[in-house]
Order: sequence, then C-alpha cells, then structure tokens
Amino acid sequence: MPDLPKTRDIHSRYFNSAHWDGLALRPDDIVIATWAKSGTTWMQQIVSQLIFDGAEGVDIQDLSKWVDAIGCTPEELAEVAAQQHRRFLKTHLPADALTISPIAKYIYVARDGRDVAWSAHNHHYNASDDYFAALNAHPLELGPLLVRGTPDPREFFAKWLAEDGHPFWPFWENVRSWWALRAPPNVMLVHFNDLKSDLPASVARIARFLDISPTSAAMEQILSHSTFAYMKAHANQMAPSVGEEIELWTGGAATFINKGTNGRWRDVLSVEEIAGYEARALAELGPDCAAWLAGR
Repeated sequence: MPDLPKTRDIHSRYFNSAHWDGLALRPDDIVIATWAKSGTTWMQQIVSQLIFDGAEGVDIQDLSKWVDAIGCTPEELAEVAAQQHRRFLKTHLPADALTISPIAKYIYVARDGRDVAWSAHNHHYNASDDYFAALNAHPLELGPLLVRGTPDPREFFAKWLAEDGHPFWPFWENVRSWWALRAPPNVMLVHFNDLKSDLPASVARIARFLDISPTSAAMEQILSHSTFAYMKAHANQMAPSVGEEIELWTGGAATFINKGTNGRWRDVLSVEEIAGYEARALAELGPDCAAWLAGR
C-alpha cells in the first residue's frame, strides 16, 4: 500500500499539522490518534508498557510527544528524531490532515461524545491561567481567544454539541476520518469502553497488533501499570507539562488524570437532550459508526 497523502493542513490555536512534514517515519513507529479526552494518555501508557516490558517510571509525556501541538518546539521535534527506542507518537489530527504511511502502525481510540464532553469540561474549566495564556499568545487569526467558560458541564456540553467540539476542535470529522481507515491492516480502532470493560483482552489485542509478545511475568506488570489507579498515582509521569514552574491545571497533574468514568451525563441530560445527541451522531457518522462510538 502506498502512502495515503494528507489532503489539508490545519493551523489553529491548538495545531500545526506541518510539524509532521519534517519527521521521517520509521518502519516500527506507532502513531496514537484520538480526539481529546478519549483515552489518549491511557493508550500512551499501555503502548509504553508494551514497548518497555512493564518497566516502572516510564515518563510518557517526555517520550511520546504530541507532534502536531502548536507548542511543540523544533527542539522537541529534534528529540523525537533522535529517539532510539521504538517511537510512539501522539496526534489529535483527523486522518486526512496526516500522511498515512504503510510502514507505521496507527491506533485510534474513540469514546462516546457525551463522555468526551464531560471529561473535556474538567480539562478546560480546571486549566490554569498559564494554560490559557500560552494558547492565547498565538495570533488572533488562528482562532478566538479561549476563556474558561461555565462551571456547569451540562452547559458546556450544549455548546460543545452545538458548535462541534467547542472550545477545542471539530469532533465529528475526527471520528469519521479514522473510521474510514479501519480496513487497512496497519490501522487499529479501539473503543474506550473496551479498555474499561476488559483491560487484559484489550492489551493482548494491542500487543498482537504491534507484534509484541510479552512474557507472562511482563504482561502481569504491564497490566498492573496500565490501570487507572496506577496512572492516577503516577500522574506526574502522565500529564503534559511545560517546565517545573508552570502548572497547567489547578490541582496539578492529578486534575488532568481525572476520573476515567463514563455515564456522568446520564442523570444530568434530559431525554430530549440525549435524543438530540444521538440524532446528531447518526447524521454525522452513519448508523454503523454511530453505534460503534456509542459502545453498542
């Protein structure tokens, strides 16, 4: 299969997709793709544990860069190019803003949009002033200035749905673009719910996809280090950071690694609001993808 060329670049308050252009992919590279708050860090941790055989103290935010982040510096990209271990790279781009290479492996993790929105609200509302200042320092033509917004996740969800991923980036096109790539053998789609309901089976499936065969003892460590409890206890190795002096979230890294729970919207949204979301998902994604995204 030849390269599948990207059809566009995205340059926004969050992204500079051109960062990928100067990065030569290697035959064993792993690209972890998601919309935000869909299990990105969890998958980075699982993959890191498979690569490093269940080791303690793996700092995934140091080793697994968000390549297309607007704040990813030339120095960080040079560090990625110099890495000698099997690389596992992070992206939040839709698939059509990446060149999809047949020599790399791609894992896309998705989560029900209602759960995504609840988690995104925690991420955004509890971000620090430094977080907003850093993103708002970019030119105005890259998008409106970000504000903290409402403390009410229900209000946040309503705007997130009405304005397609507000205040982050478009949600539906992200899911659609990766769903459309589900057939090639070097692309794997994973649902957040599967990680929660059967972590051992999910990790075993990911290991097979990556052609990694841990020993039984190593797999025991890998699974132990891939639980939400372990990640919460080691949040400083999981959460993004910008130097030691800057806190990106109120309460620190433990706020970024929040609850990892689903369904917090069930007792909050009305029957009409739930139906409205489901109708939108069906219209945006079609019946098969909408059912998969809902975890059915």
